[in-house]
Amino acid sequence: MKKTVRRAFPIFVLPTLIAFTIGFIVPFLWGAYLSFNRFTVINNTTFVGLENYKKIFTENDFTHSLWYTALFTVVSVITINVFGFLIALALTKRFRGTNVFRTIFFMPNLIGGIVLGTIWKMIFNGILAHWSTTIVSNAKFGFWGLVILMNWQQIGYVMIIYIAGIMGVPHELIESAEIDGAGAWQRLKNVVIPILRPTITICTFLTLTNGFKLFDQNLALTAGKPGKASQMLALNIYNTFYGRVGWQGVGQAKAVLFTILVAIIAFAQLHFTRRGEEQM
Repeated sequence: MKKTVRRAFPIFVLPTLIAFTIGFIVPFLWGAYLSFNRFTVINNTTFVGLENYKKIFTENDFTHSLWYTALFTVVSVITINVFGFLIALALTKRFRGTNVFRTIFFMPNLIGGIVLGTIWKMIFNGILAHWSTTIVSNAKFGFWGLVILMNWQQIGYVMIIYIAGIMGVPHELIESAEIDGAGAWQRLKNVVIPILRPTITICTFLTLTNGFKLFDQNLALTAGKPGKASQMLALNIYNTFYGRVGWQGVGQAKAVLFTILVAIIAFAQLHFTRRGEEQM
């Protein structure tokens, strides 16, 4: 059996490896090379060494976008996971209509980011019109608008993952805790949450990477306004590359750093997920 698996292994791995090489490794290596060049079109480049990378860290817009994105990611990770877990906990109780509620909560995740951003922009502007202001008049409005939008979109997604995890908790352990006199909070804290550690890790890092990669919603909701105060990292890279003549190399250097940052987060996710499974 093992020999058969070993023989079939390349058949299954090779197509994925080829697709990954063509779709990611080659473009990344080419992009990394371009980040050391000044160019407007990729067939006419001038090598400038680390000049593009030096410009990144002397640009206030980039550092602001980096910290703005980090703060947004921390807030959204906490709120999405807390509300997603609480809703999942409620929808694993036995009452009529749980499947309907699960579907309703999950549906926003199926809507595209541009559409969501446009819809919520109209909603926020309609509410703020009572105070004669708009979502782009203050960076704080844009920040909390993005937090609300991302919660509305992603809570249903993590809810499904948490529901699967909660339903996988052995019922015998819950019954044993009840017999020992443990209350609802004690059962949750000492039985359910420890078993759900791998699930919590997965949901945490999924929302973490989604927060750092946020682009469509930011573009549609605020487009970085007022000024560039609500501009997140992905939008900053886009505006640098396509909006500033002669800065394509700097935009490419930002994209390389952005890819490395997301990769670090992804590998951290894998590491903590495996460690959580080993501790079970």
